[in-house]
Amino acid sequence: MTATEFDSSETQTPAQAASSGKRRRIAHLDMDAFFASVELLRYPQLKGLPVVIGGGRRKVDELLLRGPDGTAERERRFIPVEDFPLLKDYVGRGVITTATYPARQFGVGSAMGMMKAAKLCPQAIVLPVDFDEVRRFSRLFKSTITEIAPVMQDRGVDEVYIDFTDVPGGQREGGRVLARLIQKSIFERTGLTCSIGVAPNRLLAKMASEFNKPNGISIVYEEDLQSKIWPLNVRKINGIGPKAGEKLARLGIETIGQLAAQDEQWLMGHFGKSTGAWMHRVAWGRDDSPVVTESEPVSMSRETTFDRDLHAVRDRAELGAIFTDLCMRVAEDLQRKGYVARTIGIKLRYDDFKIATRDHTAYSYTADGATIRQLAGQCLKRVPLDKRLRLLGVRASTLVRRGEEPEPDPQTRAVAASSRRRPQVGVDKDTGQLF
Repeated sequence: MTATEFDSSETQTPAQAASSGKRRRIAHLDMDAFFASVELLRYPQLKGLPVVIGGGRRKVDELLLRGPDGTAERERRFIPVEDFPLLKDYVGRGVITTATYPARQFGVGSAMGMMKAAKLCPQAIVLPVDFDEVRRFSRLFKSTITEIAPVMQDRGVDEVYIDFTDVPGGQREGGRVLARLIQKSIFERTGLTCSIGVAPNRLLAKMASEFNKPNGISIVYEEDLQSKIWPLNVRKINGIGPKAGEKLARLGIETIGQLAAQDEQWLMGHFGKSTGAWMHRVAWGRDDSPVVTESEPVSMSRETTFDRDLHAVRDRAELGAIFTDLCMRVAEDLQRKGYVARTIGIKLRYDDFKIATRDHTAYSYTADGATIRQLAGQCLKRVPLDKRLRLLGVRASTLVRRGEEPEPDPQTRAVAASSRRRPQVGVDKDTGQLF
C-alpha cells in the first residue's frame, strides 16, 4: 500500500534488452511478513504462532523484560509465551501493520482494524511496531541486494524491483541462480527470508513473487502467460481491488484469462477509456515500465483499498484509524529517506469509482506524522463524505532534503504568523464524524 514517484535514471527498455540478445529479466522481491519477522528475531519463542503487529506505542518490551513480579529482568528469548499480550485483550483503534502466516490463516491481514482481527483470531499475540528496528533491517537487506545487483527500485520498506538482465547469473535458469544468491545473502546478513518472482516485466514479477511464499522463488517466461497467469483471479493484478473485482465478477469475469478474452472496447465501455485499456493490456501481461534507480522523489504516498466500502459516519472508528496509519506511514517514509514535505494531499475513491483529490500547501516543511495528519484532515474538509469510500490515500509532495529547506520570504512568514493567531474554525459535520 505504498507509491513513490521518481525523476531518475532508468534501465534498459524491453526493446533495448531484445536488441542486446538477452531476455529482459525483472525481479520483484518481497520480504516475508517483514514487520512480524523482525519481531521474531527478537522473540524467537513466538515462531510458528499467530502474531500480529500494530497498535500503540512500544512499551511492551519493558513490561515483558520486568516479568510478572516487576522486579528481576529477563532475557527476551526466555520470556514465556503466556506472558505476551493477546489480541483478544486489545482495546483501541489501531490497524494491523502485518501478521505472521499462522495468523493469516484465520483471515487476519494488513490494514485490518485490530478490534475486527480480535474476533477472527483472539488467541494471536499482539506486538507494536518497532520502526527503528524495521528501518535498520530495511536498509540492511537493500544494501545486500545492491552489492549483488545494483539496479534496484525501492518500493517501500519491505519490497523492491531488481533488473536482473545484465547481472551475472541473471539469465541462468531464467534468473533463478541469481535469485538464490540474493535470498542466501539476505538470510546470512539478516536472518530474514524473502520471496522472489522473476519475469519479463514488473507486472508479472510482482504476481510471481506471491506464488511460493514464504521463502520461495518463481520464474515466469512470456510463454507461461496462458498456463501460469491466466488461471489466476483478476484480483492478483496489482491495481484491481475488491470493488473492481466484484464488478468484473458480475460481468462473468473472474480469471485473468477471462479478462484477456474480452474486447478492449467492451472493457472501456464498462470501466472507462483509461481503466479499460489498462485492464486489457495487463491481462495480456504487457508492461514496459522500467526499473528505475532512486534519485530525487517527486512525491511519497500511501493508500489502501478496503475489503468493503466504508462510510464516514457509520465506520468512523475504522476509517479514523486507517487514516492515522496512512499519515504515520507517509511520515516514516519521509524520515527514512531524509526528506520533508510542504504539500500534503488526499485521494478518495468512492463506491461509484469516482475519484476526488485535494492538496494543502503549508507555510513550512514537515515530516511529522501528527502534522501530516492535521494537514490531510484540512483536505478532507473540502471533499464530500456522504458516499461510501473504497480507497483512501495520503500523499506528500513539494519535497526537499531535510536540512535544505529554503528560507521563507518575509511575506510568507507574516502570513504564517497571522494564521497561527487566527481562531480555529470548527470542523464540519461529515469531517467531524470521521475525525
